[in-house]
Amino acid sequence: MKIEIISFGKIAEFISDQKIDIAEIADTDSLKMHLETLFPELKGMKYKFALNNQLVQANSIINQNDILAIMPPFSGG
Repeated sequence: MKIEIISFGKIAEFISDQKIDIAEIADTDSLKMHLETLFPELKGMKYKFALNNQLVQANSIINQNDILAIMPPFSGG
């Protein structure tokens, strides 16, 4: 299964926009562990996921061709 990953802020320095194959991964919790293995820089960072333009608040199912954004902390103002 392929998904598109879009990254922002400091995360974009080591994860450029790309499509990745996540054959054995079905949800955002598993994807987080997988991405932290691929990109060890993520382990020490706080970040959030948005799946198909919806902020992920709890573990969510990932489907073929979903778009996942990885965002560093941000504040309004």
